[in-house]
Amino acid sequence: MKCLYCRAGESDAEPKFVIQETTPPDVLDNHQVRVRVKACGLSPLDLKLLRDLGIQTDLVPVGREVAGVVLQVGPKVTFFQPEEEVVGILPLDSSYSGLCEVIVVDEHYLVQKPEKLSSVCVAGALHDGLCAYTALHTHARMAAGHTLLVMDGASPFGLMCIQLACYHGLKVLTTSHSAQQHTFLEQLRPSVVRVIPAHKDSSDLLSVVLEETGGLGVDIVIDSGVCLYEDEEEEGEKKFLPHKHDLISVLGVGGHWITSHQDLQLDPPDCRLLYLKSASVSFLNPEVWMTSSAQQGRYLHVLKDIVEKMSNGVLRPQPQEALPLYEAMVAMETVQRHHKKKVVIQL
Repeated sequence: MKCLYCRAGESDAEPKFVIQETTPPDVLDNHQVRVRVKACGLSPLDLKLLRDLGIQTDLVPVGREVAGVVLQVGPKVTFFQPEEEVVGILPLDSSYSGLCEVIVVDEHYLVQKPEKLSSVCVAGALHDGLCAYTALHTHARMAAGHTLLVMDGASPFGLMCIQLACYHGLKVLTTSHSAQQHTFLEQLRPSVVRVIPAHKDSSDLLSVVLEETGGLGVDIVIDSGVCLYEDEEEEGEKKFLPHKHDLISVLGVGGHWITSHQDLQLDPPDCRLLYLKSASVSFLNPEVWMTSSAQQGRYLHVLKDIVEKMSNGVLRPQPQEALPLYEAMVAMETVQRHHKKKVVIQL
C-alpha cells in the first residue's frame, strides 16, 4: 500500500515529498481501529514543532485530518463498530499517512461522522474548526456581548471564527485582503458588523475599530500573523499583515490577543501598553491537544461539537474542491509553499 511522506531537507524550506510502501499490521491492539480513508485534508507540516517535541524520523507522514469508514476494531474498543463512519486528526507521532487507503489509529483520536456531512467537507474543515474553538473558547473565554476582531476573515480559519462567534452572540469585525474577499464578507451580514478593507489602507484599522466600539476597543483580537517591524517589506498576502502595535492599540481594557505568530517579539512600549490595559497575549497552537493525555476527553468533546455544528449548518466552511490521490504530491508541495492554502484529497 503506497502512502505519502515528507523527507526533510537541509532546511525546513526544502522538504521533499516521497511515496513509500506501508503495510498495516494484521492484528490490532486493544484500542486500535482499522479505517478505510475516504478523504484527507492537507495542512502545512510544522517540522520545527516536531523537532521541539522530540519527534524525529527520517520520513514524516503527510495528511492528518481524515474521514473514513471503520473496517475492524480491537478487542477493547467501545466507541465504534465496523461500518461506522468516523473523522479525526491523526496524532503527531503517528506512523501512518492520512493518504493511505487503510490506516490503523487509536479509537481516542476519532469521533463519529454525522450521515449528512460529507467526508470531503469535514476533512477539509476539521483542523480550522479546532483552531477556532481553541482560540475563542480555551484562550479568549468568549461570552455573549463581547466584541471580536478577526483578521483576514475570508480565510478558512477566519470564517470558522466568525461563524462560531456569531453563534455565541459576539459582535464581530473583520478585515479583507481583496475586493473579492470584501464582497464575500459583506454578504455575511448581519453576522459581521463591519468589514475593514485592509487591501486599501491598513492604517484605517484603529480608527474604524474605535468608531465601531465607541472608543473602547475590542475584547478579543485573533490574527493570522503579524508584522513585527514597521519597515518590513512583505510580498503577497503577508503585505496585509497588521503591525503588532496596531493590534495592541485596538484592544480594550482586559482584552485578549490570540496570535498564531510563533516568533512574536514585544518591545517595552508594547508591553507597557498591554500592562496599562491589563490585556493578555495567548499563542494559538492547536497541536497542544495532542501533547497532553489529561486533555483527551475535552479534546474529543470539542471534535464532536465541531462536526455536530457543521452538520446542523451552524458552521458552514467554504466548499473545498476534492483532488484525486494521484495529485496528492503536487498538491502537498503547494500547501507547504503557501501556508494558507487548503486542499482535500479524495481516496
